Amino acid sequence: MTDTLTPLLALSRNLGEPHHDYVILGEGNTSARIDADRFWVKASGVSLVGITGDGFVQVDTSKILAFLDEDLSDTAIKDRLTAAVIAGSGRPSVETALHALALTLGGARFVGHTHPTAVNAVLCSRQAEQAVSGRLFPDEIVVCGPAPLFIPYIDPGLPLARAVREGIERHIRQYGEPPRVILMQNHGLVALGQTAEAVEQITAMMVKTARILLGTYALGGPQFLSPEAVARIHTRPDEHYRRGRLQSNTGSTRGNDE
Repeated sequence: MTDTLTPLLALSRNLGEPHHDYVILGEGNTSARIDADRFWVKASGVSLVGITGDGFVQVDTSKILAFLDEDLSDTAIKDRLTAAVIAGSGRPSVETALHALALTLGGARFVGHTHPTAVNAVLCSRQAEQAVSGRLFPDEIVVCGPAPLFIPYIDPGLPLARAVREGIERHIRQYGEPPRVILMQNHGLVALGQTAEAVEQITAMMVKTARILLGTYALGGPQFLSPEAVARIHTRPDEHYRRGRLQSNTGSTRGNDE
């Protein structure tokens, strides 16, 4: 194991814990950047619950990114994914290209893609894009950033990866930084973090956000914070400090006091 794989294993097992209700069966995938040329990604069909090092493959980043703009059949994509494997015996997840983008253009070191029931209850609704268009409370902004990147439904694999690439570029132009959260309509959640703990925190906070959001519709709908309030929370020095403290603590999905 490498120092990157060890925290990735802990992250993956934690995201897969049944009591979280983030994934079931073989749902979800995770990844971690080793260096500029390589990353670990969960193998296709492997469950996050109790995953071991054998459940990951090491892939060549440039080989994955190289076929993003090619018109490939499903069989050709499978062959190219297999050809990008550096170490490991499994086949890379169909979402490997998405992970490659999150770990390069998205600036993340660790990525967790899950399908939480609460989040998908929002993303599978008719009002999904409108429902996630605003921020609800300060801690959501501190942990998850000023806005998520929303991706309308598109076929998983290369089409989704291309849409995510365009979305990340658009988000950087608008906010000056990559997103920490990608919300994919009728699909699920992607959390981008600098540490494994940050990915866990982002995932947990987005699940809480989804539950609160769903609850607001019982009382007339969400009361979003103003853009000025969101910007204020996102740029406050004390909130930057608190974010750093949160991410330096293990088991930090439990949070800290204000």
